[in-house]
Amino acid sequence: MATQRVSSGASSINNVLTIAGSDPSGGAGIQADLKTFSALGTYGTSVITALTAQNTQGVRGVFPVPASFIAEQMATLLDDVTLDAVKIGMVASRDVAEVIADCIGHRRPRWVVLDPVMVAKSGDVLVDDAGIQAVRDILIPLADVITPNLPEAAVLLGGSTPESTAEMEAAMPALCCLGAPYVMLKGGHLQGGDCSDLLATPNSTTWLPAPRLAIDNLHGTGCSLSSAITACLANQPSEAPVEEAVRAAKQWLHAALQASTRLDVGQGRGPVHHFHEWW
Repeated sequence: MATQRVSSGASSINNVLTIAGSDPSGGAGIQADLKTFSALGTYGTSVITALTAQNTQGVRGVFPVPASFIAEQMATLLDDVTLDAVKIGMVASRDVAEVIADCIGHRRPRWVVLDPVMVAKSGDVLVDDAGIQAVRDILIPLADVITPNLPEAAVLLGGSTPESTAEMEAAMPALCCLGAPYVMLKGGHLQGGDCSDLLATPNSTTWLPAPRLAIDNLHGTGCSLSSAITACLANQPSEAPVEEAVRAAKQWLHAALQASTRLDVGQGRGPVHHFHEWW
């Protein structure tokens, strides 16, 4: 059976889906994704893959949702709602990766963005070895865009974490060989005043420069960026370059980081201000 790409072109507001874990503090995971989708003018839907016990200071526990119920969530949603883009976040097991790939493979939206969530900002490892291999072997080839940070790139490639822009460039060919046509390697873990990202497309590699902001409110930045890319891709014309959506998402996140000081959430790394343009 051939894979079918479906778009809800009749609607002026695009429908997007996040498949990810839940964060009770509201700064990462499903909660961050839905806020981002709304802030960028798309209608957000969600399928929960795991419950977490976490706050702005760290992760205390992860309770995976059974793969069978994830399949039921997705099938029920897709029977009713036509999607323009999907963002995949936390995937805790191979069974879950297979369920996601099967559902999306049969009713694929225009865009699939994968944020290979494996290591939290606190350093907590969130996925076991089988889950890591499943992300690498099953989900990355399914995705149009992947957005690993430097520790996640190291996990995916089974090597050391890149510590310089030169090492990021050296890691990019191997990341591209994993199967996604667009790879955004995020440089936020580098030392110094610059935290540029490296974007690889099928035809070129481009640096996306960004100054480092002197703030600690970094909880959920990876989730928010990947969901912003998802929303921007859904909203732009199909023929527009992926790089345009990535740049727009980065600009939005930069403003959300700058505005995060207006929030007072938790005692650790606070969240970005997803609705900075509204309140």
